[in-house]
Amino acid sequence: MIIRNQLITLQERMQEPRQFIQVLAGPRQVGKTTLIKQFVERCNVPVHSVNADAVAENQSEWIAEQWNIVRNRMLLYKYEEHILIIDEIQKLNNWSEVVKREWDADTWNNINIKVVLLGSSRLLLKDGLTESLAGRFEMIRMPHWSFVEMREAFGFDLNKYIYYGGYPGAAKLIGSKNRWKQYMLQSIIDPAIEKDVLMTKRIHKPALLRQVFELGSACSGEIVAYTKLLGQLQDAGNASTLANYLYTLGEANLLCAIPKFAKNVVRKYQSIPKLQVYNTGLLSVYQGKGFEAELLSPERWGRWVESAVGAHLMNAAEEEGYQITYWREDNSEVDFVISAYPDTTLAIEVKSGHRKDNAGLHLFREKYKDAKTLVVGTGGFSLEEFLSIPLRTFVETLR
Repeated sequence: MIIRNQLITLQERMQEPRQFIQVLAGPRQVGKTTLIKQFVERCNVPVHSVNADAVAENQSEWIAEQWNIVRNRMLLYKYEEHILIIDEIQKLNNWSEVVKREWDADTWNNINIKVVLLGSSRLLLKDGLTESLAGRFEMIRMPHWSFVEMREAFGFDLNKYIYYGGYPGAAKLIGSKNRWKQYMLQSIIDPAIEKDVLMTKRIHKPALLRQVFELGSACSGEIVAYTKLLGQLQDAGNASTLANYLYTLGEANLLCAIPKFAKNVVRKYQSIPKLQVYNTGLLSVYQGKGFEAELLSPERWGRWVESAVGAHLMNAAEEEGYQITYWREDNSEVDFVISAYPDTTLAIEVKSGHRKDNAGLHLFREKYKDAKTLVVGTGGFSLEEFLSIPLRTFVETLR
């Protein structure tokens, strides 16, 4: 069983004196519940772990009931500290207000209850934590599984990882194309859209959001103007609606719109976006003709290669606080540009069969003298090498 780095982080933080609520957030099917089980098995402190999934959304006082169970156990058994873990908490209305009230009460009364909350992606962060719990929590982000993790856990080689992505629950089904696809749709995509997004955000056109997700996933790695997307969608509304829906899907770690690199912030966010899935399995569901068929088509396979690099960057960037953009000027292009605080810029070109070589990296370096450059693929770091090394290592080494 894989031990993810986030488990080590959680263990270390829970051994510290009570100071912050720990929030474990990440997309569906990346192992949040499994990680909590691993934590409980290794924990030498009493733990009360519950799941809000089956609780009615208007029953937010259920949280207070669970909190009181822990307080009573501490009194009964003379525990000096106790851990309370609540999964799927974002499904309850006004959950953050109740958590704030109970947490502050323990702080005032010197009750040593340490709290772990689990939720789906940044939707939980935005719609609860920042409203009521500012200054009271720390975030532990759970990204999609990396190439190294899928290789160690399921024996994935590089090409299988590029096509099927980093979903551990679907890994054992790749021998059957239809079975794998149905699992992806029914166990990952449908719940992610219908529960993690629609139950957490106010979406005026749910069918349109679903269309945006499906079309955007199929176009991963492509630079697509909003006007072009509007022409392919039914009841599409306007470009602002599409931009908002893509932003929401990005919060759920499903699909994002990567902006164009620009020193001017306004120009950056008014640019034509580059669509990017957070997991290449999503591209394969909506665009893939099958693993063997895509692998034998160098030009099409290049799209998967570039999307795999992009997914690797997006997942790492969220953990490290980097910004990911792309750059294009006339016919010259740089696939990805990493901006790291305070002044590090790393431009990455992916060499694959997706397109002919271009002078983009050279021109970018001429225009931005302080930028560092990196080639992934032919003539540079091998794809396997790049996906096996933490992005932070590249950024800090080339800083």
